[in-house]
Amino acid sequence: MRFLIASDIHGSAPAAAGIADIYRDGGYDRLLLLGDLLYHGPRNDLPAGYEPKKVIRILSELKDEVLSVRGNCEAEVDQMVLPFPVLSESAMVFADGMRIFMTHGHLWSEERHPDGIDAFFSGHTHIPVLEEKDGILFLNPGSVSIPKGGSVPSYAEWDGGHARICSLSGRQALMEWGR
Repeated sequence: MRFLIASDIHGSAPAAAGIADIYRDGGYDRLLLLGDLLYHGPRNDLPAGYEPKKVIRILSELKDEVLSVRGNCEAEVDQMVLPFPVLSESAMVFADGMRIFMTHGHLWSEERHPDGIDAFFSGHTHIPVLEEKDGILFLNPGSVSIPKGGSVPSYAEWDGGHARICSLSGRQALMEWGR
């Protein structure tokens, strides 16, 4: 399986357009979105190109390709305007012999996660992570719109059991992992 993984768009139309372009050009099977799609939240400044209505249009074009989970900034009104489910706190994906747990990261974390998983995909911190601990791969693609901790806008790719985190501009790999 081949996934494009993004988190924390926070209503940035240029970030959403960048992810949509990469998705369309990349031959992916699914777009995995790890929450905080439309609203910037009270703790963040407005991201560049803050246009939630435009983000709705961009993501809606990919509605049949998206698997999304709820971030701490999602609300019921977001479900009213998006044509794919966005209010589930988590999802389990089975790919390439691995059980992948998807969540935003504000309720589940590296320290508190379900047993019996092989990978834990989360966002929330806006800081990219790609590391294996105690036999579990922890992947955080960072944020495509409001990077933190000195990181750059980024996303992740999953390709047949290999993962990498890439910069949104330039699309070069920043971190890689594979068995």
